[in-house]
Amino acid sequence: MGQPVVHFEIGCKDMARTQEFYAQLFDWKIQPAGPAAMIETGGTGGIAGHITALGHEPHNFVTVYVEVDDIPAYLAKAEQLGGKKIVGPIEIPTGSFAWMADVEGTVIGLFKPKA
Repeated sequence: MGQPVVHFEIGCKDMARTQEFYAQLFDWKIQPAGPAAMIETGGTGGIAGHITALGHEPHNFVTVYVEVDDIPAYLAKAEQLGGKKIVGPIEIPTGSFAWMADVEGTVIGLFKPKA
């Protein structure tokens, strides 16, 4: 069985405007959490996410995060397959994450939850 998609991230310039848009559009519950805002999508089978404004390019993006047990190993494997490491691994309160690009340049996040 493969690795699950466990989180998504929406990048923006205007946090308040973007939060209001998605809250009204999908009835998502959105709560500030440090520099981001956590999204609770509700329902069954949905995954949680967050909205963030990086303060630099890229401003507008959507990234999905795949849960892995060893971020450096998956980054190395991605590079062996023709991809490349973009960011990380970076420690966060809930674990660690990294961004990698596939062979076409599409950015995907890797996430390892805190043990």
